[in-house]
Amino acid sequence: METLAFTETIPVRGSYDVIVAGGGVAGVAAALAARRSGKSVLLVEKTVLLGGLATIGLINYFVPMCNGRGTKIIYGMADELLELSIKYGYDSIPKEWREGEPGQGKTNVRYVTRYSPYIFALAMTDLLAREGITMLFDCIVANVVMDGTHCRGLIMESKSGREFYGAGMVVDTTGDADVLYRAGVPTVQGHNYFTYVGKTVTLESCKAAVEAQNIQKAFGGCSGGGANLYGGNHPEGMPFFTGTTVESVNDYLIKNQLLLFSKLKDQSRISRDVAMLPTMAQFRTTRRIDGDYTLTVADQYRHFDDSVGAICDFEQRDFLYEVPYRVLIRKNYDNIITAGRSASGDGYGWDLLRVIPPAILTGQAAGLAAAMALDGKQAISDICVPTLQQQMAASKVMIHFDDALIPQPGTDSSVADNNGHI
Repeated sequence: METLAFTETIPVRGSYDVIVAGGGVAGVAAALAARRSGKSVLLVEKTVLLGGLATIGLINYFVPMCNGRGTKIIYGMADELLELSIKYGYDSIPKEWREGEPGQGKTNVRYVTRYSPYIFALAMTDLLAREGITMLFDCIVANVVMDGTHCRGLIMESKSGREFYGAGMVVDTTGDADVLYRAGVPTVQGHNYFTYVGKTVTLESCKAAVEAQNIQKAFGGCSGGGANLYGGNHPEGMPFFTGTTVESVNDYLIKNQLLLFSKLKDQSRISRDVAMLPTMAQFRTTRRIDGDYTLTVADQYRHFDDSVGAICDFEQRDFLYEVPYRVLIRKNYDNIITAGRSASGDGYGWDLLRVIPPAILTGQAAGLAAAMALDGKQAISDICVPTLQQQMAASKVMIHFDDALIPQPGTDSSVADNNGHI
């Protein structure tokens, strides 16, 4: 490939204790945790709304936060953001959970909810502004400035041009490990299936919403590609999408938008409309850190000394995991940590980490860890994990699951119907 070398003078705009790159739910949680620990925080978001896949990606579904037997597993900031997601808009929390946790053995219905994606995005902006977090929208991380394996800060590109921001600690919640990759942190490439969903309104759905007095019923679904979580319905012969090159992203978007349009254009033009389309590619597993530990399904029911919280399987009842701190870091990179979709998981273990509640959990842990490392003047890999666990537990996070929740042999833990697209 032909290359071009040039020298550029970039203004130094400022510095922050913690820079969080990426404003999805993991980034929001990391920014909040670091700010509440007394640090100055800059959150950088490439689009114009917070929430990532959970909002502008239209995957507006808090997947199960319970074990499918009436016991809640995921707590902490995930609770706070779930409550925020429905505070000003609709919800679909099952009646079994409306009065709180039913208790073990009281129900097989899972604790989940839908919410208004755009209202949730606005509510998060309001929350971060009130907390004193600086936000930069419509701004991308153009490059990473490194001294060996230490990150001095990030070069941002926006309407103001290219500017440098210094950082004490950097949290990569881009979802695509963009900062990690450019910083030279070892990463693993993933792939994505042909799936693309939007939301429609029709005359009939509007009538149903009025009759039910529930605006949620006004929205239906539309799709381009219809592949599922496991790759079912991915077109035969179609290459998977990496999501980490401009060619891959545009190939995905153009193919999906043309397919969706082909389905819409023959419908009655005055009886339906497209209410929402995703304003980001709906990739789930693009690139992640090759962490000091990688979570896999073999870690089911395993306890970790460095667990930052217990999580549940969003597809199957009973299955429990603990998230080791090591899935967020790579030793020798002293001031870079990740969370959310780019945490270190393999196969379905990656899926377990990338959905909304675990992404928030790891974001919270990353923000607290960044603050601790700054306070202790130490590498992010060298923080006192028991102290981090204590801070997580202070927000009611379940650090280690109770072995009494492990089902007896022969228990039916079949796939639950979550009625969600994840």
